Amino acid sequence: MAEIQCGEDPEPSERFPAGPLFVPVRPGPARYVTRVFRTPLGDRTAVAFTSVDRLIAALGPQQVWIRLAGPALRALTEPLGVTAVTVDPAFTAPSVRPSPPAPPVRPVLPALAVRVG
Repeated sequence: MAEIQCGEDPEPSERFPAGPLFVPVRPGPARYVTRVFRTPLGDRTAVAFTSVDRLIAALGPQQVWIRLAGPALRALTEPLGVTAVTVDPAFTAPSVRPSPPAPPVRPVLPALAVRVG
């Protein structure tokens, strides 16, 4: 029988899958912003996928995305009052209102600051 030593956490502390997640985004006033969805009960949740294929299967090929670690996604959404993160949702409902056409699927790359002079 295995023995648990004092101070050892029997539950995993990481709430996200290892590795980067593929997070759907939408155009915002400055750049892109993380999309927030609703659960079947109406609660707000951030959504992330463990692969581009899963993202495309759920949201379609036109969905723009970025790669983020789970803790970074939570850090972006918690100030908005969104504390839940749903990973690899199997079903999404269509948007209630039409969304603007999205550019072809591609990762969003951070802008590089160039200093002249």
